[in-house]
Amino acid sequence: MALDLDTALTGISGILVTPYDDAGEVAPQKLTPIIDRALNAGVHMPVVNGNTGEFYALTTDEACTMVTEVAGLIDGRAPLLAGVGRGIKDACRLARASADAGATALMVHQPPDPFVSPRGTVDYIRAVADAAGLPLMLYLRNDAIGTGGIADLCAIDGVKGVKWATPNPLKLAAAIAACDPGIVWVNGLAEVWAPPLYAVGARGFTSGLINVWPERSVAIHAALDKGDYATANRLIAEMRVFEDIRAEELNGTNVTGVKAALLAQGLDCGPTRPPSAWPLSPSQQAQLDAFMATNALL
Repeated sequence: MALDLDTALTGISGILVTPYDDAGEVAPQKLTPIIDRALNAGVHMPVVNGNTGEFYALTTDEACTMVTEVAGLIDGRAPLLAGVGRGIKDACRLARASADAGATALMVHQPPDPFVSPRGTVDYIRAVADAAGLPLMLYLRNDAIGTGGIADLCAIDGVKGVKWATPNPLKLAAAIAACDPGIVWVNGLAEVWAPPLYAVGARGFTSGLINVWPERSVAIHAALDKGDYATANRLIAEMRVFEDIRAEELNGTNVTGVKAALLAQGLDCGPTRPPSAWPLSPSQQAQLDAFMATNALL
């Protein structure tokens, strides 16, 4: 039986890669073993059309295909969080497609438009909420909107929570204090940032590692859930090189590292699309090879 949304949000949001075939077209069926492995390991909620899924490299048609196909692959075994974003018409179209596919909730990417106003963002979120009628998770990668602006967004009907993806624990604490206590705050910066953000009130975390090593993500979550920071930090230290590789080149190897690791496991999901880097540099690949061998991931 699938977890309820509240429980899933405080667990691991596993951001799935977007596989491509030899012609460079999306090939969602290649996710079958990746999803099965993640769910069997205990990952709480898969996420389609997230940044590890190269959301901004996909067309809206491709993103619609991905959410429809991934929902079928999950087949009710877990809640599905579906990313939506870009221009308002594309965001609303994808929101409706996600609802039609059976997604449990929507993750709304922060608008990347160079001219974003706080009140315009409120209008944007309301339009997405109206389009699909699903609970919303706001994906906050820039907290320049300020605590008041964040509180305004969280007060919109349908907003369930926030994936906090800025390395500012004190600003997170201020936002939590300013918003309705029913809002769920999730660490959106993966495993390495989970302990400090947990310390100020976030619960659960996003993860790209789950594509490659879901058991480690689940172990980290279990330690944090028990308040065992020592164990969590040790487990994180042992996988940190993977995240360090992903953070290189202005985070331009973020998805590259995950797809290179999958390729090493015999799960060829194709290269990343530009402007992401592909392939890893020789030194990056050597670090990844050592990480995979050391942890028996090959």
